[in-house]
Amino acid sequence: MTSMIDPFGRAVTYLRVSVTDRCDFRCIYCMAEDMTFLPKAEVLSLEELDRLCSAFVRRGVRKLRLTGGEPLVRRNVMSLIRGLGRHLKTGDLEELTLTSNGSQLARFADELVDAGVRRINVSLDTLDPDRFEAITRWGKLDKVMEGIEAARRAGLHVKINTVALKNFNEDELDRMIEFCGANGFDMTLIETMPLGEIDQDRTDQYLPLSQVRERLESTWTLTDIPYKTGGPARYTEIAETGRKLGFITPLTHNFCEGCNRVRLTCTGTLYMCLGQDDAADLRAPLRASEADELLDAAIDEAIGRKPKGHDFVIERRGEGPAVGRHMSVTGG
Repeated sequence: MTSMIDPFGRAVTYLRVSVTDRCDFRCIYCMAEDMTFLPKAEVLSLEELDRLCSAFVRRGVRKLRLTGGEPLVRRNVMSLIRGLGRHLKTGDLEELTLTSNGSQLARFADELVDAGVRRINVSLDTLDPDRFEAITRWGKLDKVMEGIEAARRAGLHVKINTVALKNFNEDELDRMIEFCGANGFDMTLIETMPLGEIDQDRTDQYLPLSQVRERLESTWTLTDIPYKTGGPARYTEIAETGRKLGFITPLTHNFCEGCNRVRLTCTGTLYMCLGQDDAADLRAPLRASEADELLDAAIDEAIGRKPKGHDFVIERRGEGPAVGRHMSVTGG
C-alpha cells in the first residue's frame, strides 16, 4: 500500500490510539470530576481496535502509542497489546508504546515487556502525596511509585511527563528533575492545553514553558539537542544529571511544521489534529465490510484533510476551551 502523505507533504508515521475514555484518576486539567463516559456499545471492541491499528501499520505507521483515559484499566487490554506486538516481530512496526498514569503498572509491567513494549511514558505532576491527591482527585502517589519501580525492574525505559501548572507544581520542578536524574529517567514538561470544559478557569493554570526554562537554567545547564522520539517535544540535555529534558509547547510555540501524527479514539473517530475539531468516522467503514477497501478509502480521505497546524490560545475568563472535547477522549 502507499504511505500516508498529507496535503503539506508530511508522512504520517505515528498513530496514537485511545483504547478507552475511562480512567481511575480525575486529573483537574484533563477531566471534570463528574465525567460521563461513553456507552459500551459505542466503544470499539479490542478486535476492532487491532484491525484498525493494523490497517494503519499496513499504510506506513511505524510507531503506535496506546493511551486512554488510562489504557491499562480497559478489561483484557493485554490481549490487544500482545496482538499488536506481532507487527514488531515482522519489522512493520518500529515501536509499540503507551502513556500511563502508573496506577496499574505494578500489575502489568512484566507482561508489557513480554509483548514487546520497551518504553513507556508515565504522567506524574508532583512528588508530594497531598498535592498528588489534590490534582488527581482520586489517585494515590505510593501506588504510582510502586508502578514506576515495577516498570524499571521489568526493564522498561521510563519517561516522566509533567504538566507545568501555575501556583501548583512550579516550585517542585527542580525536585522532579533531581528525582528523574537519580532514577535514570528522562522527563518532558508540557504546557496545559485548552481541551474540554473542566471545573476551573484555565488561565489560572497556564504557565508558559519559556518562563519555566528560564527559571530552570539558574540551577541546571540545559543544552539543546536534536534528539527526536517522533513526538512534538524539543529536547535538551541536562549536564548535571546526564538525562534528557523535553519541552512540549503547543501554546508558546506551535509545533506543527513537523507533525507526523494522527489520533484515533476508542469509538473509531480519527482526529487529524489535536487542536482542531475536524474528524473522520472510521467505525462505520470498519463495521460495514470485513474487507478493508472502505476503511482504506476513509483513511485516505481523512489524511487528505490533515490541516497545516492548530491555533491553541488560552483565552481570558469567560471564553470556552479551544476545543470542546476532553483530553481523555483523544488521549493527549
